[in-house]
Amino acid sequence: MADLDNLTRRLNALCDRYPFHTGWYLKDLASGAEADRNGHIVVPSASTRKISILVAALKAVNGGRFRLDQPVEIQAKYQNNDSGCFQHLQPGFTIQFRDCLVMMIIVSDNTCTGTVVDMLGLDYINDFCRSIGMTGTTHRNGIPPRPLPWDHPLEIVNTTTPADVGRLLDLIVRGARDEATAARLGVTPDLCRYALEILSWQKLRSRLPSQLPAGTKVAHKTGTGARNYNDAGVVFAGGQPRFILTVFTEHVPPELPDGTPGHYAATFLIGRLARVCWDFLVGDRMD
Repeated sequence: MADLDNLTRRLNALCDRYPFHTGWYLKDLASGAEADRNGHIVVPSASTRKISILVAALKAVNGGRFRLDQPVEIQAKYQNNDSGCFQHLQPGFTIQFRDCLVMMIIVSDNTCTGTVVDMLGLDYINDFCRSIGMTGTTHRNGIPPRPLPWDHPLEIVNTTTPADVGRLLDLIVRGARDEATAARLGVTPDLCRYALEILSWQKLRSRLPSQLPAGTKVAHKTGTGARNYNDAGVVFAGGQPRFILTVFTEHVPPELPDGTPGHYAATFLIGRLARVCWDFLVGDRMD
């Protein structure tokens, strides 16, 4: 516990250097110890919301509502967005449901996200989140409203807390090894392992993985909003999940007083927090 207290002080000292809100949640998967900073404060989730959409979709598959291999048509009505690849393609083509989930996660494709959210229904996704204790999380729209001003109210966007997303990731990790925990999510251990696999294919690797040793496996999902930069994931060491870290920034200015672009400062901070956790929790233990 003393080590975790020291780590918490180091993480908070890093956050205190920046003139914007930072919330984080950490779980040491070796000891089970947890810590957080502003862990229960509701902030814009941005695309980290897609982790819960992914697991809710796998629950629907497990329940027989959908099949992973069923065809899904990509429709023009979902292409008015600014995230991912499919916004740029001609509509009317068909992919498998599993591929919608993969694209939603690995390149944050909002054409696929809007499609999946409408297939599941917002009520279904919110009920899923409440059922596993994500009480600070609300899904309000499939595709974020545009344009979104910097000073938008929380009530018009999808929102969550660092602890909520950390809780979900913890259940996925434990569910990959334990049938009872997987059942709490409405899935199977195989589907939990599949969720972690998809998250590990993430192509937007500028945040949590950015300062970790080359080749470190991180199963994560980034999120970018009008004024916030997030990342949430599971960091692996020695082939096993080692710690969970979720980081959410809020009210990040376009430019810091010293001229540093806000987006750079926030993304650098996320990477630095992950590296400090790695050095404390893994470090020379890998030798």
